[in-house]
Amino acid sequence: MDIQENIVNKVASSGLVTLNLEDYFHKGERLVYDIKDNLFHGLILKEQDFRAFIKAHDWTQYAGKNIAITCTADAIVPTWAYMLLANKMQPYANEIVFGELETLETLLYSKALAKVNVDDFAGQRVVIKGCADIEVPVSAYVEITALLTPVVKSIMYGEPCSTVPIFKRKEDKGDSQ
Repeated sequence: MDIQENIVNKVASSGLVTLNLEDYFHKGERLVYDIKDNLFHGLILKEQDFRAFIKAHDWTQYAGKNIAITCTADAIVPTWAYMLLANKMQPYANEIVFGELETLETLLYSKALAKVNVDDFAGQRVVIKGCADIEVPVSAYVEITALLTPVVKSIMYGEPCSTVPIFKRKEDKGDSQ
């Protein structure tokens, strides 16, 4: 007698919708432009020298790149210097921010998540995938949670087989727990 067991995939039949923030990762190259390399003796920015650099530099090398402009030297850099850099990079770069790579990543995710149609998740039980091959900034998890909370039935974090509850809509009043 042949006994066949039915294996039931409870995760697949649970009605959970998995949202993977890796899907919103901008694949463009990230680059830090450190203005310290333009400082005289690593201390001051000489306007005449900087303007000569601005005029002679090949800005096309920033085409399609995501750029974080910063200064890692302990120097006072006038605001206009950062503005000149942004002005020259703008026609070529995909994205430009003032700050470190973390700031850039936050902005890239924020722009991508702004395009999410939250109505697609209305009334759903959503698992925001936790384990990623790409490092997703915490800011993206915070932002997607804030976007989805008003429309979803529940939000969980992790993997469908092992989740941490974040939010569950109360059936009677529509409030969160």
